[in-house]
Amino acid sequence: MAIYHFSAKIISRANVSSALASAAYRSALRLHDQRLDRHHDFSNKAGVVHSEVLLPEGAPEHLADREKLWNAEAVELRKDAQLSREVEFAIPRQLNQAEGIRLACEFVEREFARHGMIADLNVHWDVGADGEPKPHAHVMLTLRDVDENGFGKKNRDWNRTDLLEKWRERWAEHANQRLAELDIDARIDHRSLEAQGIGPEPQHKIGPAASRMAAKGLELERVDEHREIARSNGAKIIAEPRIALDAMTHNQATFTTRDLAMFAHRHSEGKGQFDHVMSAARGAPELVALGKDGRGEDRFTSRDMIETEQRLARSTQALIERDRHRVPDRARDGALSHAEQRGLVLSAEQRSAFEHVTDAKGLGVVVGYAGTGKSAMLGVAREAWERAGYQVQGLALSGIAAENLESGSGIASRTIASMEHQ
Repeated sequence: MAIYHFSAKIISRANVSSALASAAYRSALRLHDQRLDRHHDFSNKAGVVHSEVLLPEGAPEHLADREKLWNAEAVELRKDAQLSREVEFAIPRQLNQAEGIRLACEFVEREFARHGMIADLNVHWDVGADGEPKPHAHVMLTLRDVDENGFGKKNRDWNRTDLLEKWRERWAEHANQRLAELDIDARIDHRSLEAQGIGPEPQHKIGPAASRMAAKGLELERVDEHREIARSNGAKIIAEPRIALDAMTHNQATFTTRDLAMFAHRHSEGKGQFDHVMSAARGAPELVALGKDGRGEDRFTSRDMIETEQRLARSTQALIERDRHRVPDRARDGALSHAEQRGLVLSAEQRSAFEHVTDAKGLGVVVGYAGTGKSAMLGVAREAWERAGYQVQGLALSGIAAENLESGSGIASRTIASMEHQ
């Protein structure tokens, strides 16, 4: 399953942190701290697969050097000075390493560097306790405005709570758009389980250090509460296995035995309850076995998911059979001629797609890789539809996709969710 995690915190001297030490650890480098006149050496750390500093427009090039960057930013005199903001987010493990790095770089450039922050990005490709990849990114962000002369005043706008919520939502949109483009059946959701209407109660995140302390018998209120919530969730799932199936299929249409085991592990306490949760889920009448996938693993789904897909198939067929959106040849020819006057001549493939989407059927599907000219073609189609008297509205699953559709085609676009809640 694709796991959502996105958090932010301030690195400050108040919590005995050093920007240089933090940067050295996250990049697995040896960096010299001029203020303390000492080296922070983490060059033996494994798992860092990508490391770079992204500069906003107008920032001095020398600040792309990590050591110079954080020595320059760490000139604060106060003993409780705030030095950096760190953002950490999980990369979907369904992506390979190259795609995961590309996804993180594009997001950091778009959301941070483009808005004036210097972003020190490090992608870690660790291995989790289950033996599976645990890819994630650490981004240290500067807190001050920067121009060709160096750092200026601290930018208080970057501290807004609503901005953090926007970043959280944008990461989910960005990741989901890439998963869809790569035809990967998994999605992430930035909302809490409660907000998503999914049964299991949200649990605390317990890091490796806390887990080790608990194993040594130390009293940890947070760990105890985490276990109690897990135990409660396990009891709910045993009593009503459908809770597990609904949660599993919320972000992906199908799942494997391993996916189910990972879910059961998170929402149960101890091996005994884990076994009962697995048994309840496997024996649920709503569970549907689909057979083996391309990797030889058994795949499953729920009856609700199959019924949802069947409804979609029936609706799709009904749209195809409708013949209500005819576009006269004069409207098509006028749109093509106007595009050519602007210097846009559709290729043979684009012309074929244009004719396909502007025929009379209620549904036309065009599939193509990014950069192949779909948006440009839709811009011409938009003009043809408008010449024929239709009102054209663009819809997309994510805000980023809606923005890209509108900027590329000129079609006023919004998210499907915004239409549902208007």
